[in-house]
Amino acid sequence: MNSSIKKSRIVHLNRITKIYGTNEHKTIVLQQISFQFLTGELILLIGPSGSGKTTLLTLIAGLTKPTTGTVSLFERNIEHYTPMELQQLRAKRIGFIFQTFLLIDSLTAIENVEVVLRFIGKPKKDVHLRATQLLNRFHIEYLSRRFPPTMSQGEKQRVAVARAVANNADLILADEPTGSLESKQGFDIIRLLQTYAKEQNKCVIVASHDLRLVEYADQILRLEDGMLREMD
Repeated sequence: MNSSIKKSRIVHLNRITKIYGTNEHKTIVLQQISFQFLTGELILLIGPSGSGKTTLLTLIAGLTKPTTGTVSLFERNIEHYTPMELQQLRAKRIGFIFQTFLLIDSLTAIENVEVVLRFIGKPKKDVHLRATQLLNRFHIEYLSRRFPPTMSQGEKQRVAVARAVANNADLILADEPTGSLESKQGFDIIRLLQTYAKEQNKCVIVASHDLRLVEYADQILRLEDGMLREMD
């Protein structure tokens, strides 16, 4: 990425706590977390299973609310968005990548990408062109007319990445995106996300338990026992 491109703040967490249950049955999942996420960076959120990584991603996306503290998304407190505004944000400015891909088996690779563009109202003439460009960019144009059940795990995840960035998302939230992949496939995916963050000046947050991904991250955060700390 050109060093002259100015980074901007996408997410600001201010003393976030998330508690499930009440009284003696309560579980503190996250406690007193403060951090800001900037464009042009890939941030790796490391932690064991059950450490609260997915919960933190859902808070950032406005899918759940913190028990205490504030989440600011695109410089506005999430509490101040209406449900419709949040839905529009997630459709137009946020991309999601999941360990289980969540592709639609009855649609081809290119159709899985196109469906996102249609949902946000892109002109019909632009939908196919944009989807084709993305498949080419991620070197999976040969999958264009194939259906997910005929693809390898790595191929499915590349299609999922293309779908996630189809809306030119400013924020990518990736939950264990390499968890179902072999090492080489996983590294290929993380490099794609790293390139997207740098070249497009976007923010990519990757939640994982895989310490082998640290070399690709601009910042590494460790989440354990509900506490978040930066790692060197």
